[in-house]
Amino acid sequence: MSSVDEASTMDELLRMLELAGQGFHCSQILLFLGLEAQGKSDPDLIRAMSGLAGGVGFCGDTCGALTGGACLIALYAGRGTPEEEDHPRLNLMINELVEWFTLEFSECYGGIHCREILNDDPANQSIRCPGIVTRTYQKVKSLLLANGFDHSRAR
Repeated sequence: MSSVDEASTMDELLRMLELAGQGFHCSQILLFLGLEAQGKSDPDLIRAMSGLAGGVGFCGDTCGALTGGACLIALYAGRGTPEEEDHPRLNLMINELVEWFTLEFSECYGGIHCREILNDDPANQSIRCPGIVTRTYQKVKSLLLANGFDHSRAR
């Protein structure tokens, strides 16, 4: 990793921590970063992403970093108007993200659900989630880049 990449990653981590400190959750943070990379803001979208927080409405199901990452890929490759079509690699990118996430986090945390990652202890959130969100954001960016997307530009 170059020093420019390391600085960018550090800036992203600091921004993630800032957003978390403001009460935003994994799924929201990922979309905040994606929108900001495009020079945009969309409070309605960020608000909608809160439905994925805490493992879908805080029921402890699938981690919001994974579902938020899938949504972030779709922000770039999904259909947004009647005239558009999904990018042909949309679901392939999401499937690759799910496979990666499962391999990366299932073994160390016992699964990909919030309740497993946090081991049913909310205190683990501040310890485990920042790294998971950071790594997920990096993976999403690499998937987008590998499939011809510039994460700083909208579709």
